[in-house]
Amino acid sequence: MFDLPQLEESLAGTIFSGKFHFAAVTDSTNTDALAAARAGAPHGSVYFADEQLAGRGRGNHAWHSAAGQGLYVSVLLRPAIPAVRLPLLPLAAGLAAAEAIRATTGIHVDLRWPNDLLIGPSKTGGILVEAGAGSKSLPQAVVSSRYAVVSLPYAVVGIGINVHQSSFAAGLATPATSLDLEAERHAVAPVSRQTLLVALLKSLEDEALRLADPAAVQTIPRRMQAASTWVSGRSVQVHGPQACKGVTAGLDANGFLLVDTDAGRVTVQTGGLRARTQA
Repeated sequence: MFDLPQLEESLAGTIFSGKFHFAAVTDSTNTDALAAARAGAPHGSVYFADEQLAGRGRGNHAWHSAAGQGLYVSVLLRPAIPAVRLPLLPLAAGLAAAEAIRATTGIHVDLRWPNDLLIGPSKTGGILVEAGAGSKSLPQAVVSSRYAVVSLPYAVVGIGINVHQSSFAAGLATPATSLDLEAERHAVAPVSRQTLLVALLKSLEDEALRLADPAAVQTIPRRMQAASTWVSGRSVQVHGPQACKGVTAGLDANGFLLVDTDAGRVTVQTGGLRARTQA
C-alpha cells in the first residue's frame, strides 16, 4: 500500500500537493478523474488505486490491474493550452513515464507511438488521455480543425505501469513485462510503487509546464523521436481508422505520425502500431 503522509511530504510545493485521492479498489482511476473534472476538481488532482476492476487502455482495451501489482494513476490537468495541442499530451506523458522509470531503475524505456511503454519487445505500461472542451468530448489523439481555437478546460492523463507482476495472460498482442522482471534481468534493485509515483508526478509536472510554453512545446515531437525506435525508419502496420503499412518517417509538429506507404506519405492522427509482418 501507499504511505499517503510521506507522499504529501515528497510532493510538497508541486501542483499535486493536497490533491491526492486514493482508493483501495475502484473501477477505473480515469473514470474517477473524469467525474471529478466535470464536478470542478482542480488542476493537479491525482486519483490512484491499489486495484482497478475495469481498468482500460486506448481503444477501450482492458488493462489488467491486479491488487498491489502495478501503478494505476490518473491526473487531472487544466492546462492553459489550446485544444489543438492535445495530440502532444500523450507523447508528453509517455516521456514523463519513461523518465520516471529511468530515474528510479536505470532501465531504458522505448516509446511506441502514441502511448505504449516498452522495455525491449515487451510492454510494461500505457497512457490513456481523455479530455473535455465545453460540452464536447475530444478524442484522445485527434483534434479536428474545428477545435483549433478552442481552449482545453481539462484533460485526464491515465498511466498504468506493471511493477510487481511476475506472470501475464497468454495471447497478448504485445508480450508483457514488469519493472520487477526487468530489474532482475538488468541486475538492478526493484522499485517501490511509491517511489515510482513520486518520480512520475514530478516528471509529469515538468512536461505540463513545457506544454504551456510556446517554445518548449515545439521540442516534444523531437524528444519523442529521440526516445523511440518506432517513429522513424521502422516498418510498421498501423491499426485503426487510418490502417496502412509502411515505414515511419518521424512526427509532424502536432505529434502526428508520418508513414511512407506505397501510395505515398500518410499523416496518421490516431491508431496503434505493430511491427510489420508481411510486405
